[in-house]
Amino acid sequence: MSIGDISKPIAKHIDNFNDFFKASMKSNVALLDLIVRYILRQRGKRVRPMLVFLAAEICGGVSRRSFVGAAMVELLHTATLVHDDVVDQSDERRGMASITAVWKNKIAVLVGDYLLSRGLLIAVDNDEFQFLKITSTAVRRMSEGELLQMQKTRQLNIDEETYLKVISDKTASLISTCCEIGAVSATDDPTKRAALKDYGELVGNAFQIRDDVLDYISRESILGKPVGHDIRDKKITLPFIYALSQVSKKEAKQIISKVKSRNISNDDVQKIVSFVKEKGGIEYAERRAHDMIAEARAKLDIFPESVFKNALMDFASFVVERAK
Repeated sequence: MSIGDISKPIAKHIDNFNDFFKASMKSNVALLDLIVRYILRQRGKRVRPMLVFLAAEICGGVSRRSFVGAAMVELLHTATLVHDDVVDQSDERRGMASITAVWKNKIAVLVGDYLLSRGLLIAVDNDEFQFLKITSTAVRRMSEGELLQMQKTRQLNIDEETYLKVISDKTASLISTCCEIGAVSATDDPTKRAALKDYGELVGNAFQIRDDVLDYISRESILGKPVGHDIRDKKITLPFIYALSQVSKKEAKQIISKVKSRNISNDDVQKIVSFVKEKGGIEYAERRAHDMIAEARAKLDIFPESVFKNALMDFASFVVERAK
């Protein structure tokens, strides 16, 4: 099942959202408007608006408030992608040259700031101050998660608890925000809001764990990057963390010293990938992700059966079954 299949119950809302989102990004500054049009050409799968609309539908129905909330999270997400490309010095985004590659870092940072401000202003202009609080919390968490990961990457001493904190803040916070805002746009019931917020958090964590597993098992032709890319970037993720816990401290220290090498060899990367597989790191991480998805699906038990609930169930399954 693809994202396109999952989003079919709210396809009309996604179609209408594209025009709404385009209008929310519009600027009177010629250069900025040019870059915005370029960003719109990079259009992704609209996963985050999809989650907003599905959450709204199972809580009572999509309204204009849902569109405002979906635009907020998509603007926030787009801003973080632009800023991430600056931080990571990425030349490509979704098969096209990144903003920083075309217009350089200074303009890319300012464009990211503009998109973030537009997201905040659309909430203020529509008196959606609860949306503002939810998204502001997500921005704080995403920043904290990124900085914590940078700190631990330098030290290379991350444990499972810290890893889960990082992915919860960096990845799960925005997915959780989408589901919570969708619920808030459609109901005042705190139980339903909390259930969808928790669903998003669990699915977001499982999504990142699956991403980290794929780095060890996928072919370059599927992911667009070589196996062991995270090791080369000195990122210690859950499969590696578990594998290290299965050997003595002395052996773990020797393996970590290889990762610390300024120019780690391809041979050492392949040896570490094999080590992680042999010590059960892949199976452990996949088991943790599937447990999270089971818990996420259980959060939806309070909602009556509907095509929208089924779509959220399917999305949870998709997260841990996808090949890229």
